[in-house]
Amino acid sequence: MYAQMVTSEGGKARDEMTPEERAFQDRIDRGERIEPKDWMPEGYRKTLIRQIGQHAHSEVVGQLPEGNWITRAPTLERKQILLAKVQDEAGHGLYLYSAAETLGVSRDELTGMLLAGKMKYSSIFNYPTLTWADIGAVGWLVDGAAIMNQVPLQRTSYGPYARAMVRICKEESFHQRQGYSIMMTMARGTPDQKAMAQDALNRFWYPSLMMFGPSDADSVHSAQSMAWKIKINTNDELRQKFVDQTVPQARFLGLEIPDPGLAWNEEKGGHDFSQPDWSEFYEVLKGNGPCNAERMEARIEAWEDGAWVREGLMAHAEKRAAAHAAE
Repeated sequence: MYAQMVTSEGGKARDEMTPEERAFQDRIDRGERIEPKDWMPEGYRKTLIRQIGQHAHSEVVGQLPEGNWITRAPTLERKQILLAKVQDEAGHGLYLYSAAETLGVSRDELTGMLLAGKMKYSSIFNYPTLTWADIGAVGWLVDGAAIMNQVPLQRTSYGPYARAMVRICKEESFHQRQGYSIMMTMARGTPDQKAMAQDALNRFWYPSLMMFGPSDADSVHSAQSMAWKIKINTNDELRQKFVDQTVPQARFLGLEIPDPGLAWNEEKGGHDFSQPDWSEFYEVLKGNGPCNAERMEARIEAWEDGAWVREGLMAHAEKRAAAHAAE
């Protein structure tokens, strides 16, 4: 019955869909994977391009708040671990751009959309990392929220996206452990170090809750994405799961979640918690966050500085193609 109530991108009821659209939805409902050469509605393709593109941009921009701590990490081991993590994030962006390319859009086009303000990245990366404890909070909270979002995407309906997520999720789990290890070391250190860890938790808690997107009632794309199984869980479901998982971790560290409204609700079997300031979320999306301008400047500079590399690769590819054609 639920599938019959779902409307398509154009607002048509199921019985008003074309035969191709009905056959496509039937495949989705049976749990089949959609592959690049399969027929798909244009709305499905556009939704995937938007989601995968923004995911890829987030992985790349996510290197910025951590990359500036590589030389300042407190030990050689921490430097090596953080360097490996930043390299992982670059690889995640590569996997995702490659998945998006199977939908007929190039990574150059996706980057162009980002730089033109037509595509976003995760709002969390518009917050600064002021102390070493912030790197711990990013790993523990931000990567923890990312894992909560991304593990279900291993079951998403589009094959290349689902397969890319398998490796990404494995690596993200190590990133989360790296962050938690930093927080544990600081929470068990000097009083000043513990205070620094608590301060990082205070500043990153609500931005981390925002990572799941607006509430289900205000989410524009969720219903159709759920019907197409591009998304597996709703924003509110994932946010609740994240809170329930993170609260006992904070207590183990001896840190306090900065929410006076946090309380266990026996009836629902989960925590009641305060919502983020959604006006702040939308302001950050508009480009008015603490680091929006800085992040975009870095991406524009990287794009412009890398022009000669792209031009050289294209010239080499054209030369090889011409040589093959002449054989």
